[in-house]
Amino acid sequence: MANSDPICPLCDRPIPEGGGSLHHLIPKLKGGKGGPTVLLHQICHKEIHATLTEAELARDFNSVNALRTQPRLKKFLDWVRKRPPGFHSKVPGKRRGC
Repeated sequence: MANSDPICPLCDRPIPEGGGSLHHLIPKLKGGKGGPTVLLHQICHKEIHATLTEAELARDFNSVNALRTQPRLKKFLDWVRKRPPGFHSKVPGKRRGC
Protein backbone atom coordinates (compact mmCIF):
# COMPACT_ATOMS: atom_id res chain seq x y z
CA MET A 1 0.00 0.00 0.00
CA ALA A 2 1.42 3.38 -0.98
CA ASN A 3 1.24 6.34 1.36
CA SER A 4 -0.55 8.22 -1.41
CA ASP A 5 -3.56 5.89 -1.42
CA PRO A 6 -6.74 7.93 -0.93
CA ILE A 7 -8.68 7.36 2.29
CA CYS A 8 -12.31 6.24 2.17
CA PRO A 9 -14.23 8.98 4.01
CA LEU A 10 -16.81 6.44 5.15
CA CYS A 11 -14.64 3.74 6.77
CA ASP A 12 -11.33 5.67 7.07
CA ARG A 13 -9.30 2.87 5.44
CA PRO A 14 -6.90 3.45 2.51
CA ILE A 15 -8.35 2.70 -0.92
CA PRO A 16 -5.91 0.58 -2.97
CA GLU A 17 -5.42 1.46 -6.63
CA GLY A 18 -8.44 0.32 -8.61
CA GLY A 19 -10.47 -0.36 -5.46
CA GLY A 20 -12.45 2.87 -5.40
CA SER A 21 -15.87 3.86 -6.64
CA LEU A 22 -17.32 7.37 -7.00
CA HIS A 23 -20.51 7.96 -5.02
CA HIS A 24 -22.80 10.88 -5.87
CA LEU A 25 -23.89 12.36 -2.54
CA ILE A 26 -27.18 13.28 -4.21
CA PRO A 27 -28.14 10.50 -6.65
CA LYS A 28 -27.97 11.48 -10.32
CA LEU A 29 -31.61 10.44 -10.76
CA LYS A 30 -32.60 12.86 -7.98
CA GLY A 31 -30.84 15.93 -9.40
CA GLY A 32 -27.27 15.14 -8.37
CA LYS A 33 -25.75 14.90 -11.85
CA GLY A 34 -22.71 17.14 -11.77
CA GLY A 35 -23.05 17.44 -7.98
CA PRO A 36 -20.52 16.52 -5.31
CA THR A 37 -19.00 13.02 -5.31
CA VAL A 38 -16.77 11.12 -2.89
CA LEU A 39 -14.37 8.27 -3.62
CA LEU A 40 -15.31 5.23 -1.53
CA HIS A 41 -14.25 1.59 -1.35
CA GLN A 42 -16.36 -0.45 -3.77
CA ILE A 43 -17.68 -2.52 -0.85
CA CYS A 44 -18.71 0.63 1.07
CA HIS A 45 -20.43 2.05 -2.02
CA LYS A 46 -22.32 -1.20 -2.66
CA GLU A 47 -23.47 -1.34 0.97
CA ILE A 48 -24.89 2.20 0.72
CA HIS A 49 -27.00 1.27 -2.31
CA ALA A 50 -28.04 -2.07 -0.79
CA THR A 51 -29.26 -0.24 2.31
CA LEU A 52 -30.88 2.97 1.08
CA THR A 53 -33.18 3.98 -1.76
CA GLU A 54 -32.28 6.82 -4.12
CA ALA A 55 -35.00 8.93 -2.44
CA GLU A 56 -33.59 8.26 1.05
CA LEU A 57 -30.11 9.15 -0.16
CA ALA A 58 -31.28 12.42 -1.69
CA ARG A 59 -33.50 13.41 1.22
CA ASP A 60 -31.75 12.23 4.38
CA PHE A 61 -28.32 10.76 3.63
CA ASN A 62 -26.65 13.22 1.25
CA SER A 63 -23.42 13.64 3.26
CA VAL A 64 -20.75 11.30 4.59
CA ASN A 65 -21.65 12.27 8.17
CA ALA A 66 -25.32 11.44 7.58
CA LEU A 67 -24.42 8.09 5.98
CA ARG A 68 -22.32 7.21 9.04
CA THR A 69 -25.37 7.67 11.31
CA GLN A 70 -27.63 5.23 9.44
CA PRO A 71 -27.98 2.17 11.75
CA ARG A 72 -27.26 -0.58 9.21
CA LEU A 73 -24.36 1.36 7.69
CA LYS A 74 -22.96 2.11 11.15
CA LYS A 75 -22.93 -1.62 11.93
CA PHE A 76 -21.34 -2.39 8.55
CA LEU A 77 -18.64 0.25 9.08
CA ASP A 78 -17.77 -1.14 12.52
CA TRP A 79 -17.33 -4.54 10.83
CA VAL A 80 -15.47 -3.46 7.67
CA ARG A 81 -12.96 -1.28 9.55
CA LYS A 82 -11.45 -4.51 10.89
CA ARG A 83 -10.82 -5.78 7.34
CA PRO A 84 -7.73 -5.08 5.18
CA PRO A 85 -8.03 -2.13 2.73
CA GLY A 86 -8.35 -4.40 -0.32
CA PHE A 87 -11.06 -6.61 1.21
CA HIS A 88 -13.89 -7.52 -1.20
CA SER A 89 -17.12 -9.32 -0.46
CA LYS A 90 -20.49 -9.63 -2.10
CA VAL A 91 -23.22 -7.63 -0.45
CA PRO A 92 -25.70 -10.33 0.58
CA GLY A 93 -29.29 -10.15 -0.55
CA LYS A 94 -31.20 -7.29 -2.05
CA ARG A 95 -31.96 -3.90 -0.58
CA ARG A 96 -33.30 -4.43 2.92
CA GLY A 97 -34.39 -2.50 5.97
CA CYS A 98 -32.52 -2.19 9.23
